[in-house]
Amino acid sequence: MPTFAISFPMIDPVALSLGPLSVKWYGLAYVAGLLGGWWYARKLVAADGLWAGRARPKAEELDDMLLFVAAGVVLGGRLGFVLFYDLARYIERPQDILAIWQGGMSFHGGLIGAATGLWLFARRRGYPALSVFDLASAVVPIGLGLGRIANFINAELWGRPAPEVPWAMVFPNGGPLPRHPSQLYEAFSEGLLLFILLAIVVRLGGLKRPGLVAGVFGMAYAVARIVCEFFREPDAQLGFLFGRNVDALSGGVTMGMLLSLPLFVAGLVLVLRARRAA
Repeated sequence: MPTFAISFPMIDPVALSLGPLSVKWYGLAYVAGLLGGWWYARKLVAADGLWAGRARPKAEELDDMLLFVAAGVVLGGRLGFVLFYDLARYIERPQDILAIWQGGMSFHGGLIGAATGLWLFARRRGYPALSVFDLASAVVPIGLGLGRIANFINAELWGRPAPEVPWAMVFPNGGPLPRHPSQLYEAFSEGLLLFILLAIVVRLGGLKRPGLVAGVFGMAYAVARIVCEFFREPDAQLGFLFGRNVDALSGGVTMGMLLSLPLFVAGLVLVLRARRAA
């Protein structure tokens, strides 16, 4: 029997309704993340001292960069979910691939899509791709944190059973057991802490070394995601890739863990390259 249980604070996933039109918190989180990142990016590109004369996008060009990133996030996030998390279903029902309103987005797929969009933007505008990646990496945690808070409001992507944890919650559709509010763990680590870490790297001259901020982002996000995956319930259609003990912290490897490993390696390569080039 569970010792502790906090009822989930029932928050309407619809933030605003205007007749037949409804605006959900999840959609608002995407918009707020993109606009917040755009605003912070403008501050960064305007600070000449952070760049040591290195070429970077002008403030007025960030509107175009935002469009490239938004398109990459949506397309990459959806295709990543299809390929990494539920391929069998979409092979059976390929028409559902376009049904984004049914849910299903992958961070790692969205990251690949965003990186592709940023590379195309840099190539089109004639800027060094690594400097553009650095700029985007510094602002990404804003959207990550808001997105995880929206996951919590939607009562989705909940954590593993944790009957002895005082702050565990009983989630709607999550069964009777209290669970880790892992969405909030991710909002804190992948959002707030990662934002602070990258801001420190930027202030210490990270943007003067192309690839350094992006590399630190890749490594730090991968570590934060892997740690949080120990507390997060694996996707129902996948479960654990290796191991089956749901209650133990060492209970198995998830897809989120597996996809974070190459991200960590890529980040490490960028950091080492930036240090050698300094």
